[in-house]
Amino acid sequence: MENKITGLHHVTALASDAQKNLDFYAGILGLRMVKKTINFDAPDVYHLYYGNETGEPGTIMTFFPYQGLHRGRKGKGQLTTTAFSIPINSLDYWLQRLKKFGIEHTQPQERFDKEIFIYFEDNDGLGVELVANEIDTRAGFSYGQIPLEHAVKGFFGVVLSEEGYERTAGLLTEKMDHQLIVEKGNLFRFSPTGKAGDFVDIVCEPDTMRGLGGSGTVHHLAFATPNDQVQLEVREKLLSGGFQVTPVLDRQYFHSIYFREPGGVLFEVATNDIGFAIDESPTHLGEALKLPQWEEVNRAEIERGLVEINLEVDKFRD
Repeated sequence: MENKITGLHHVTALASDAQKNLDFYAGILGLRMVKKTINFDAPDVYHLYYGNETGEPGTIMTFFPYQGLHRGRKGKGQLTTTAFSIPINSLDYWLQRLKKFGIEHTQPQERFDKEIFIYFEDNDGLGVELVANEIDTRAGFSYGQIPLEHAVKGFFGVVLSEEGYERTAGLLTEKMDHQLIVEKGNLFRFSPTGKAGDFVDIVCEPDTMRGLGGSGTVHHLAFATPNDQVQLEVREKLLSGGFQVTPVLDRQYFHSIYFREPGGVLFEVATNDIGFAIDESPTHLGEALKLPQWEEVNRAEIERGLVEINLEVDKFRD
């Protein structure tokens, strides 16, 4: 039987400054901005999407940058770290690049006896990792400012900080097609495929304070499903398990349902079959401000209310 949940789709976080956010993710990390739109629920706020060259699910980091938003607190009940995948021989390159731009970072660390990563934070304190590996066959952004041989490929996985792992693990394995693939100490890794980009790590931290929302924290974690029909099947399965699931919502580039997992993290299940080229050609993704059809009548007012943002590519090119 094919999985209804096929991996990660996107991670959405909160930021305090749109330009600084653009400079960090599209500038320093070299991700492609694949869509510049608005928060459909708060049209005076950008919704910025970063990803690989084609905006493939499993590579998409998105932000709601509320200008001047107070900083949140990372803690249990949150997705605390988003890990990106880099080529196996690229650690030295990235260590030098982070140093060049004054980004404090750890030295390379080892996890599960073979996985090498470095940890750092963006300007809002959001936890980020770069994981060097040779299991990820995806291509990075081929004409960005990062040499292709060192370019970020997409997600490696995410880390959920929880009081305990059992209830969230039960949801992942019983309702969302994941399997436990490795564990060590208080760290448990789940995946529906075993591929880079699909890993969900649960770290048990009962003595950690609960997280508080604000800039530098993750708003929700989205999982991928093939299409509308399968999404409805997932929704029914979740409802039958006692979860309170929203109706299907139209997010223009995918359709979404939302619910809280037992530890408190907001989960989304998003469809794969629409994509970001629905209103822009693949060669011009992220260049224009795109609005949902129902907001086009308000375009002039919306544009006046948004700060102008631009990426100075040469500033970030090696």
